[in-house]
Amino acid sequence: MSGEVEVDNGGVKVDSGEETSTWPTMRFDVSPYRTHHFSKQFRSTRNPNNFLKGHKWSPDGSCFLSSSEDNTLSLFYLPQDGDDSNGFGVPIPEEDSYGASLLVNEGESVYDFCWYPYMSVSDPLTCVFATTTRDHPIHLWDSSSGELRCTYRAYDAMDEITAAFSIGFNPGGNKIFAGYNSSIRVFDLHRPGRDFGEYSTLQKNKEGQAGILSTLAFSPTNSGMLAVGSYGQTTGIYKEDNMELLYVLHGQEGGVTHVQFSKDGNYLYTGGRKDPYILCWDMRKSVEIVYKLYRATENTNQRVFFDIEPCGRHLGTGGQDGLVHMYDLQTGNWVSGYQAASDTVNAFSFHPYLPMAATSSGHRRFALPDDDDEEDKNKLQLKADENCVSLWSFYTTSEENNNGIQSHSSTEEEEVA
Repeated sequence: MSGEVEVDNGGVKVDSGEETSTWPTMRFDVSPYRTHHFSKQFRSTRNPNNFLKGHKWSPDGSCFLSSSEDNTLSLFYLPQDGDDSNGFGVPIPEEDSYGASLLVNEGESVYDFCWYPYMSVSDPLTCVFATTTRDHPIHLWDSSSGELRCTYRAYDAMDEITAAFSIGFNPGGNKIFAGYNSSIRVFDLHRPGRDFGEYSTLQKNKEGQAGILSTLAFSPTNSGMLAVGSYGQTTGIYKEDNMELLYVLHGQEGGVTHVQFSKDGNYLYTGGRKDPYILCWDMRKSVEIVYKLYRATENTNQRVFFDIEPCGRHLGTGGQDGLVHMYDLQTGNWVSGYQAASDTVNAFSFHPYLPMAATSSGHRRFALPDDDDEEDKNKLQLKADENCVSLWSFYTTSEENNNGIQSHSSTEEEEVA
């Protein structure tokens, strides 16, 4: 997917970013600045406490997709300039920066969603994403029109539809891998319906990987390796072509909720529910934990998604304290952090090639019945920096000598110090 991509919807001209030389070197010694903010449109009279559950950038970087508690997926295109262009950011506004371009409502709770890996707005046929929801088959949605393209259905022993807990496209983009309870089902993208291959992750001698398979990721180097996380606190490494189990990683304190390979495919990072550490594994040894990266997730049941920058040197992760932490992946040392929200930051993700990132935050709140105490009612009133999505721009090394930015960077460095 090389070349320029042009968004018709007043959007942004972007390059695919495949050439690593075009990636800017982001500075993490200076806090990023907020460029856009979205919170108001996620609330309604019916669901005033609706909160975000995660988001994912499209592979071509033209837009991102967010998932919220009201079973809705919202698609936002990047504006033409990409940021607020003043280099100082914007305060948390009362009104949203702009509205979603597309809303897709699922009937039940969204378990997982993913983009087609070769999605490009210049080719409408590739503008699709897949979702899996409770008691429903896998849906393939058109991200341009919001129409349902097709479904992929798996059935249990009673011939009833069973829902996948995790989904992902293989690197070739011709298959959908889906995680179920102790099994993986593989669907051919071009053959929707009920045809699939099924592979048990639990062998007859009860060895292997048991439990709900909650997350999966493919190695970015086309090595044919697939990592699958389970609520049984294990991560299994498989061969993509025949789903042969290579080895099982033990060490997560909670059910594994997110796995991601390093850019060179040599390391794997895993995070778990109510587990304060992201674990780093060396795929060439796979027997020892290389190091642990701390994040505040001990007291939240939410999935907390982390991400690795396009250059592959740093990892960013949120937590229940509203902070985003940056770690140097070569040393495992903490680099910096900044306050992204006043609520749990449940997802942090870098833009595929621009020096930007997105955060989503929020959690479920419960109102007490027949509560007439005005003070308690006020506590339930959400602030704009709680259940929200924010876009952030990072300073780059090439910007240091630009007028205005250097002085602003110095000021922030003093504040950080």
